[in-house]
Amino acid sequence: MQEGQFSRTALGAAGRRAAHQVLEGGRIFADPLALRILGPDADAAVAEARADPALRDLRLYVAVRSRFAEDAAKRAIGRGVRQIVVLGAGLDTFAYRVEPAEGLRVIEVDHPSTQAEKRRRLAAAGIAAPAHLVFAPCDFESESLADALRAGGFDRRRPSFFFWLGVVPYLTEPAIFAALAFIGKLPGGGEVVFDYANPAASIADGGWRRGHEIVTARAEAAGEPLQTFFATPALHERLRQLGFRRIEDLGPDQIAARFAPERAASPRASGGDVGGHVVLAGTL
Repeated sequence: MQEGQFSRTALGAAGRRAAHQVLEGGRIFADPLALRILGPDADAAVAEARADPALRDLRLYVAVRSRFAEDAAKRAIGRGVRQIVVLGAGLDTFAYRVEPAEGLRVIEVDHPSTQAEKRRRLAAAGIAAPAHLVFAPCDFESESLADALRAGGFDRRRPSFFFWLGVVPYLTEPAIFAALAFIGKLPGGGEVVFDYANPAASIADGGWRRGHEIVTARAEAAGEPLQTFFATPALHERLRQLGFRRIEDLGPDQIAARFAPERAASPRASGGDVGGHVVLAGTL
């Protein structure tokens, strides 16, 4: 992310969530605020999606990761978790749509420039900040997540749920594992949903490889290049070492089977990894 500017990739992800509401009717992920928070940028996002069919799989992946994360968060809230953290919140609208619950606190952590832009857009759209929302500014590459959360009133002793969508590939490995280590060691226990990508060379399926290339090129053009890719078995091993006992990892085949069985992927070459993944990892 360029110094002093809000995240262009956050804007792109918001555009894909908004386009999904129009082009697929929010079939996978319903977000009635997705278009409103984009404001004047909404029409351009939808027009771009209509004009480029190659973006469809990427758009649906963005919808899936949001749906997967929000379903997991709602289950956690149903179990009594009241501390929700949205890391790299961008223009995400979960905090503004979630049903209020006694004691609920949603802490949005993001770069100060991106948070300022989000608050401007919220005000322009007439979307009020709920009482349970706290903004906690943080630059993941240069600042401590623990310090940012402490300033936002985070309590390490309480069970917590973390969203971390559309962020991990843009960070360095040290920054990624520092954040995961923090979550893994929380005395109150923690769950996190995040997404990651496999190295392009390991992707056998042409469609997913094309999507990988599109994301990489767009991120580079926006000045926010992708920096980190993971082989799935190695990532799981690191997660276990950091204290995560439960790992649910959906790759493209599992995503298709769960959310779009009519588009289930064809058999792939044996061996190798297959592209974009979304993971739920928990310490309890």
